[in-house]
Amino acid sequence: MGMNVERSTCVDLYMFADVFTVDIVRKSCLKFIDKHFVEVASSEDFCSLNVNQLTEIISHDELDVKEETTVWEAVVRWVQHNREDRLHHLPSILPHIRFNLLSSDDMTAILERPLVREDPGSSEVIQNMVQKGNLNLKPRLGMTMEMALLYNAALGSNELLFMNPRKGKYISCSYKPEDLPNSSIMTVTSDNDIYILNTKGSEDNNKFSLFKYNHAKNLWEDAGVSSISEGPEDDVSYEEHLIKVDGTLYYLAVYDCQSLQQMRKYNPHTNQWQDCSQLQLDITFEDAAALSCGSHIYFLSIEEVHRYEPTEDRWSKRTPPGVISNVCTAAAMGTEIFCTDLCFTYTMVYDTESDRWQKLQGWEKPENLYADRFPVLFVLENQLHILLSCASDLHEDKVYLVYVYDRSADVWNELKTNLPNEEYYAFGSCSPAARVYLPYLKGT
Repeated sequence: MGMNVERSTCVDLYMFADVFTVDIVRKSCLKFIDKHFVEVASSEDFCSLNVNQLTEIISHDELDVKEETTVWEAVVRWVQHNREDRLHHLPSILPHIRFNLLSSDDMTAILERPLVREDPGSSEVIQNMVQKGNLNLKPRLGMTMEMALLYNAALGSNELLFMNPRKGKYISCSYKPEDLPNSSIMTVTSDNDIYILNTKGSEDNNKFSLFKYNHAKNLWEDAGVSSISEGPEDDVSYEEHLIKVDGTLYYLAVYDCQSLQQMRKYNPHTNQWQDCSQLQLDITFEDAAALSCGSHIYFLSIEEVHRYEPTEDRWSKRTPPGVISNVCTAAAMGTEIFCTDLCFTYTMVYDTESDRWQKLQGWEKPENLYADRFPVLFVLENQLHILLSCASDLHEDKVYLVYVYDRSADVWNELKTNLPNEEYYAFGSCSPAARVYLPYLKGT
């Protein structure tokens, strides 16, 4: 029943499920309303909601609206539908509207509306909310853009690049040295929280501190998590990975040419990082990737693949990819993991449910170009992308290319981009992606 939600039935189904506590239907309806809010809010059915149902809907972060005025107009329409009986509800509804996302012109227009002017209580509520300026109210989902995050590889750089090549958006943010943790390890969680590890700023340089990104302020703040101590072999070359699975943070330092790998997880109850089961490799390696897919963590090299089961604290062997010469970059999408080698010769896709690999197309290299840096896979808007840094036989300047993969045709299509002429690296095995409210970014 919860699967047959349509525009013509969603509001009625939601009200029915709300009254009779049919949670699966109720959640399906709310998800549909979130996605199609503009259309649903303009329907006659929308005006049939009671005040509690209305406030539940407009309190959602997931509303797909471009502007908060859309939510305000929906509330006005609901009140006007039965003004005499509903006007007194307005002061209790207003706190669910995110006035901090409105322009000063929008606010002036709202305060001048007869609906507000004629109700002193509503006007007072709005004025108080504007003065408080609550930054904890997140932008709605429809106001954000999914963007990949990269860091500038230049020595001493304090720049991050937020990019969405398909939409032609490239925002470079330069930070003060004290505002950007000195690190190459980052993760973005399913809740759109962004974490980064940093060694700078600690009295003990052998400890890693965790920072969390404040979207509204466009800066990094101490996450209030205990530091991670370096392992006994941290003088050996290694690559760090920060992964969050089912609400738990994991830290994995992958050592080159070592057969034993150690992973740690954060315990919020003790505010300590504790050791997980060790990963024992059969052979040593030089290139590998580590990432999450679903509720598991995967370690991938050309000769070995291992899967970590958090509920059992256990690593198990899986089928290795073969074919490509190394695993240089990897990205997860749905139940699949994609990876490629340094030269982007082929793309390999791993089905985590069937434990099978499939070879896909790689790069149809343009003449006089060749990859000279690690490629970077990333997933934006449920599509696989890759960033290539290329050298040319014709000139000394680097060439930066972005391709998007068409699964149905098994082909990589080049996107017409206007990338900054800078060298950018990924944070770990792939570039993490987050939903960003563009006005919060102080781009340069």
